[in-house]
Amino acid sequence: MRLQTTRTKSIVTTAMAAMLLLAGCHKKQSAPPPYSAPPAAAPAAAPTATLTAEPATIDLGQSVVLTWHTTNATSVSIDGVGPVNPNGTTNVTPSNSTNFHLVATGDGGTADANFRVTVRVPAAPVAGTSSNLPDDAAFHAAVPDIFFDYDSYDLNPAGHTAAQQASTYLTQHPDIKLLIGGYCDERGSAEYNLALGENRANAAKTALVNAGVSASRIRVISYGKEKQFCTEQNESCWQQNRRAQFNIDR
Repeated sequence: MRLQTTRTKSIVTTAMAAMLLLAGCHKKQSAPPPYSAPPAAAPAAAPTATLTAEPATIDLGQSVVLTWHTTNATSVSIDGVGPVNPNGTTNVTPSNSTNFHLVATGDGGTADANFRVTVRVPAAPVAGTSSNLPDDAAFHAAVPDIFFDYDSYDLNPAGHTAAQQASTYLTQHPDIKLLIGGYCDERGSAEYNLALGENRANAAKTALVNAGVSASRIRVISYGKEKQFCTEQNESCWQQNRRAQFNIDR
């Protein structure tokens, strides 16, 4: 009887050991991966800025065309001019030699650009022969207007050809002083088109100066969309209104 009891205890002990062994063989669950923060947003691009003036040297009383280009800027200002568009041109008449300073600010920081304009005492005028100016019809026949693409003040190939023809004529007629009027079609606000018209007139002036015409002979004015050459509602008509027109400044 005692032997049977001993065997029973042995069987029970073996069974319990087997159950514990099986329980210990169960695969433990893996720990969850550690928390990983989402990647940081890419930093904002830094602004860039360029500033030029044409011409860089003038006589007292003359004007220059400031031209600037920026990228990634939310606000742009020029010392002595004030807040300006991110890209554009404007006429300034410094009374003395001036270092124009542009500051462009954006989410990615600040950029600046400088350009120095030298103002010299003008030479005494040299006596010459009396001027013999052509009439307006003859002048416009020899000096064609420059036409621009929509919402642009960049000279296209036809515009460069017209500017070269104008500069050749003006070089041959040094007594002529020039008034360049900038025009726009009727689309857009009056304020926007006044600025665009000025940019177009300045672009034409810069092309002439680069071709050798003295900046002192040239004056610019913007008419924006106030003076229309054509009033029909089509592209052909709008194209006629997007121009820089050359006139004798009498």
